[in-house]
This record gives sequence, C-alpha cells and structure tokens, in this order.
Amino acid sequence: MPPEPAQPPRDCPLCPRLAALRAANRTAFPDWHNAPVPSWGPREARIMVLGMAPGQRGANRTGRPFTGDHAGKLLYATLLRYGLAEGVYEERPDDSLVLTGCRVTNAVRCVPPANLPQPAEVRACNQFLAGELAAMPGLRVVLALGVLAHNALLRAFKLPAARLPFGHGAVQTLPGGLLVADSYHVSRYNTSTRRLTAEMFEAVVREVIARAGG
Repeated sequence: MPPEPAQPPRDCPLCPRLAALRAANRTAFPDWHNAPVPSWGPREARIMVLGMAPGQRGANRTGRPFTGDHAGKLLYATLLRYGLAEGVYEERPDDSLVLTGCRVTNAVRCVPPANLPQPAEVRACNQFLAGELAAMPGLRVVLALGVLAHNALLRAFKLPAARLPFGHGAVQTLPGGLLVADSYHVSRYNTSTRRLTAEMFEAVVREVIARAGG
C-alpha cells in the first residue's frame, strides 16, 4: 500500500479567497470544522466518489464529506443500499456510518463562496486529488459528481476537458485503464428539479459497482 496521501494543512494558504472565507467562518462559527475537509473511506477501495467542494453548513461544519447537507442524503442512502457502506447515516460525523466499498473526496477541499470554486482553486487543489489517486492501488472507477469534478479528474491526468466530455451516465477510460463514470451532482437543486432522480443516480451506482468488479 502506498503511503497516506498528503492532505492540505488546516491553514492551507493556496487559495486566498477560500482562506478568507475560512477565517470568517472561524469567527462566526467557532465550533465548526472550518478547515480543508479530508477524504474519507478505505484506500483499498475499488471506487472513489469525487464531489465538487464542501458545503458551507455541511462538510465545512462537520468535517466529513457530504455530511450534514442535502447532497449527503441521496449519496449515503444509495451507498448503503448497494453495499458500499454500513451503519446508519445521521448527518453527523459521529454516527455509525462506515464506508466499506468506496472512498469519498472532493475536487476542492475548502468551502467556496456561493458553493462555487473558481478555476484557479480547482487547479491549486488538484495536487491533493492526484495524491489520492496515487494512494489507491486497487482503484478501478471514479464516480464523478458533476462537470467540475469530472474536469478536475481529467486535470489530474493532464488531459484537456474536451478529450472526454462529461455526460450523465457515461463511462469512459482514462490513461492506465481507470474508468470515470459520470453523474449529475446529488445537489438539492438537481434533485428538487428532478434533473437527477434517485432512480437515475442508483442506475449510475449500479454500473459503477459492475465496472469495479471483485
């Protein structure tokens, strides 16, 4: 097993805009996590779930990816349903939920203003995504939640976004044989407008599991 991948430090200075928001959040909400959110789940997993960035009142508050915001409800319910997690998701980091078949991370580790990272912030944080990929020797499929996550993954492989365009339900091959499977993001907007339904997301997860094998 490769060594643990490098994680951004608590006071990571790489993105001034995100550092400023982090400082403001620490003043306004001193009992929140308010720091880069680490990846979660076993590094020996065959599947990585790649999101965009922590939510202000979700992972930025709890310190665990997708925990405490709307997006985590569909994500973790689906992972539990298809055997990639065990326990009960209660929207807090000390619940009994355990990831068993996947590792969850974000393209950008700090919460961005208006929940939208800028391209420079995606670039600055890409080194940490590349480190995660290198530290998962059994990785077979990356489930990219949304265009930003998809393109960040391509950037980690030094591929232009136009080479493998995002498409919900698409499964494409990256250099070395790693697969990227795309889904619309499990955001409140996408689910409330039914751009993404539970059935649509479950279909993608089933395909990811089948492609991951073993």
